[in-house]
Amino acid sequence: MDYNFSDDFLIKENSKFDIKAQNTKYKGKINKDEAKQLLNIEKEKLYLLQEKLYADGSQSLLIILQGMDAAGKDSLVEHVFNGVNPQGCEVTSFKTPSTKEYSHDFLWRHYLALPAKGKIGIFNRSHYESVLVCKVHPEYNLSEKVWSDVKQFDEKFWENRYESIRNFEKHLANNGTKIIKIFLNVSKEEQKQRFLERIEKDDKNWKFSSGDVTERGFWNDYMKAYEKAIQETSTDYAPWFAIPADQKWFTRVAAIQIIIDALESMNLKFPELSGKDKDALKDSKHKLESEK
Repeated sequence: MDYNFSDDFLIKENSKFDIKAQNTKYKGKINKDEAKQLLNIEKEKLYLLQEKLYADGSQSLLIILQGMDAAGKDSLVEHVFNGVNPQGCEVTSFKTPSTKEYSHDFLWRHYLALPAKGKIGIFNRSHYESVLVCKVHPEYNLSEKVWSDVKQFDEKFWENRYESIRNFEKHLANNGTKIIKIFLNVSKEEQKQRFLERIEKDDKNWKFSSGDVTERGFWNDYMKAYEKAIQETSTDYAPWFAIPADQKWFTRVAAIQIIIDALESMNLKFPELSGKDKDALKDSKHKLESEK
């Protein structure tokens, strides 16, 4: 099977991103069974690349996952990363900011969760919530106590936020962190079906909140917010990828290929031993083999 979907979903810098023109369902040559086989092959590649990233120790990879509720962010993490070494990979799920977090700027808590060199960091939701949910519900910004009225959140306010995000990500890229951002593009109809499944199955009830249905009423506002955010912040150093998310089996294989391509582009290398260290290894080997 010779498939690679990475370039198919890349949103190039300064391109006109039209969210309505993006497919939420994959229509192509690979089928579900083939995708599952391919996923297993790619997971072996990911394991080896993560090991090389850890051994190299000079760079890190930050993967940002965004999407509407029930887009499949949790299951993507589970199925793509269940074979990697947990010592070199950390997932951070960002919920509503705490009082302490609101006492700092909107990027502060995300900076604290960044992956160390040699590691993969996964943000399940991220600093983009500050230009997504906070744009759909601007009153949430008042919790930061810097502003006193929603009228202050004008176009200039949002332009400044996009600029802050671009600068934040460029700083990370300049200091050894590779960034890829994945938007799981689920349809409103598919979200409805996944919500109903959560309601009908006892073992999935915990995933559902009545507030999820309320937020569906803001669907068009969210789509506009996503479109603008992606258009303003997809850069060469921190690109966005918009993946069809109605079929989880396809979302997972497309995402893992994007991640693998990012790791391969980092030119990672296993450390090379000096002549002195190699001599020490030979000496250690001789001592071990000489033991009675």
